[in-house]
Amino acid sequence: MTEVLRVGQPAPDFTATAIVDQSFQTVKLSTYRGKYLVLFFYPLDFTFVCPTEIIAFSDRHSEFTALDTEVLGISVDSEFSHLAWIQTERKMGGIGNINYPLVSDLKKEISQAYNVLEPDAGIALRGLFIIDREGILQYATVNNLSFGRSVDETLRVLKAIRHVQSHPNEVCPVDWQEGDKTMIPDPEKAKTYFETVAEP
Repeated sequence: MTEVLRVGQPAPDFTATAIVDQSFQTVKLSTYRGKYLVLFFYPLDFTFVCPTEIIAFSDRHSEFTALDTEVLGISVDSEFSHLAWIQTERKMGGIGNINYPLVSDLKKEISQAYNVLEPDAGIALRGLFIIDREGILQYATVNNLSFGRSVDETLRVLKAIRHVQSHPNEVCPVDWQEGDKTMIPDPEKAKTYFETVAEP
């Protein structure tokens, strides 16, 4: 019986070939220990929604590195397909040079480990995972194939994770943004927060 992937548990490790700066390199999840990691799966190279996501994460990569966070994109395509897509101009449907590795999951083992493999189509759904410095899965979301994800929301959640891990006596309420008030998870102390947001 396959173990169910859950937040709060160690993220499944993997070793795979990736395209990094237009060269083939071996990447391991375990080498990212000590940093936060945004790991996102997408269905296929040379498609439609996928390049918009990959380019958006690349264009805002510096915002992730400023938060001590790396980004990895993964699909079931080969490393050769990844390279060809990178070497295709954006105006022609390619993605051009990007600022993070694209991982090949040709055997579909990583997609299976993260429970995002769509078995009938043989491709990955749009799974996105945030893994903390200790290799623990802190956030997981999966979109169906036809609609993309939000870089803004990924950054918002990442900042919330970082905040509560550096302030373990606090929790972040709905729609929390960096700099907003947090609350203390105690029946009495939480009243301080609720009093500030209560309607007059």
